[in-house]
Amino acid sequence: MTKGKKRTVIDLFLSFWMYAVMGWCYEVFLETVVYRWGFSNRGVLFGPYCPVYGVGAICFLFCFGWLMEKKDDMRLNIAKPFLIFLGCTAVATLIELAASYILEAAMGSWPWQTYADYKYNFQARIALSTSVRFGLGGTAFMYIVQPFFDWLLAKPSGKTKKFIALSVLIIVGADAVYTIFIK
Repeated sequence: MTKGKKRTVIDLFLSFWMYAVMGWCYEVFLETVVYRWGFSNRGVLFGPYCPVYGVGAICFLFCFGWLMEKKDDMRLNIAKPFLIFLGCTAVATLIELAASYILEAAMGSWPWQTYADYKYNFQARIALSTSVRFGLGGTAFMYIVQPFFDWLLAKPSGKTKKFIALSVLIIVGADAVYTIFIK
């Protein structure tokens, strides 16, 4: 965002779902290309999104957005990428840990129980290597992806963004009803 311009609730909502879709693409890419296990829907809902990535992205914005806007202190600017990396690693790890407990309570399991295969893990809920990847991804998110999304979201009118947000809300709401009550 340009200095002085705040993100609206609609901008945050749309960013949330763009990150949820990007997270789903990342998960599917890992499954099919990197690990070659074959395709599976990596989300807990039917559609191509993993809301936990949206939660992480919004938390990064709220926790570190102020730090990204600080440009005055040269020493801080040098340390900023490292601080963002450490912060994103910690926040993403806590979110993943909390999500594993929530999903276990709601659905009986969580999708990433394969973490038991990692050398450094906690109850197959979090793992060091994935935490580091989330820290790197969070840093790229703060420096590259979110500025692009801010630019992208500045293009449509407020009315167009409201229409898009309402459409997304209806689609995801229908998906949630389908997943929870029918499937």
